Amino acid sequence: MENTFRFHSLSEFHSFCGLPQPEHPLISLVDYSQVHYPINDSKLSWIQHFYSIGLKRNVNARFNYGQQQYDFDSGVLTFISPLQFLKVEINQEVRAQPSGWILLIHPDFLWNSELAKHIHTYDFFQYEVNEALFLSEKEEAVIVDILQNIEKEYQSNIDKFSRDLILKQIERLLIYAERYYERQFITRKKSTQELVTRFENILSAHFSYDSLITKGVPTVSMLAQQLNLSPNYLGSLLRIYTQQNTQQHIQHKMIEYAKLRLSTSALSISEIAYELGFEHPQSFSKVFKKNTQQSPVEFRQAFQ
Repeated sequence: MENTFRFHSLSEFHSFCGLPQPEHPLISLVDYSQVHYPINDSKLSWIQHFYSIGLKRNVNARFNYGQQQYDFDSGVLTFISPLQFLKVEINQEVRAQPSGWILLIHPDFLWNSELAKHIHTYDFFQYEVNEALFLSEKEEAVIVDILQNIEKEYQSNIDKFSRDLILKQIERLLIYAERYYERQFITRKKSTQELVTRFENILSAHFSYDSLITKGVPTVSMLAQQLNLSPNYLGSLLRIYTQQNTQQHIQHKMIEYAKLRLSTSALSISEIAYELGFEHPQSFSKVFKKNTQQSPVEFRQAFQ
């Protein structure tokens, strides 16, 4: 039987996991070896109203976001943002002792801070669970040190400096995660290059006449779904390898298609614009000129 829960506070999550109440109501570092999900439930799902950053090893649970699954057999770092839907399947046969840490951060802790303004720019909070960050021993030691510094700070006597010091540690952790993700894209060059090649093939297939007529110009979400990736992860991967995000690739392919139709067909500018999903030919002309420094008419005249 699968139960769905909603956790509004860190306190509710602590109670659910059989943990003592958090020492601070808005931020808490949890020792994952002490987490005990309700033993009568083999399948759980929940929505949490806070961020969590998890460094976990030997977990006896399978985590699932949407249709993606991942088993935590080794130390990996994952990021969950508020209101993400999470499914957990407990494996009662696994006897290995799970370990690691979960940092819980309520959005109210970030209120009126610089981090609150730009935490959404860290794409990995919207990655799928199978896009977790695999850490080397040295990288893991850096992350654990930051997590423990956060814990020491909120366990000390709270003063006017405490929150700022914790916020700086959180941001430090996020910057390191960004660095390590970039390293992961590079060190997994073969699998990453294969994904880029698959992406290019899928994108090209969308820009055939029949596909455009039936499906329209592909969206970022559509392409990511075909690759079984989250849109944010796909965008990050492409930026590292091609210096362009997904939307830029779509627009580049759209311009290529437009050039082909302008140079090899007798279709009007309006007809080509409608093929590409533009309601108004003027909008198409504007996009085309921005990318080519020529209007569609000027481009076509070069082939006449």
